Amino acid sequence: MPRHIRKGDTIIVTSGSDKGRQGKILRVIPDKDQVVVEGINLHKRHTKPTQANPQGGIIEREFPMHLSNVSPVDKNGKPTRVRFVNKDDGSKVRVAATTGEQLGPELKKAR
Repeated sequence: MPRHIRKGDTIIVTSGSDKGRQGKILRVIPDKDQVVVEGINLHKRHTKPTQANPQGGIIEREFPMHLSNVSPVDKNGKPTRVRFVNKDDGSKVRVAATTGEQLGPELKKAR
């Protein structure tokens, strides 16, 4: 089943402690239905000293969140649902349900 969001999309968080905040998707984890969003769901992580980071210490990083808690942003800055449309040339595209505009590039050619 195709995903309603992809890496690089601008999204808005629809539930949780970061509700209403916008960010860009850094990574999609399809096995767990999770996404990592830039600047959202930050947690402090205590790290031991390593060769890469000899100081060690506390770092803040983005943790994954479930993809049902995010929605793509349409051109008006509002969250939108996604529809999938097959074009005449056989390609499949994601379309914002609110405005009808295309979200991102074509997904693939239909068989």
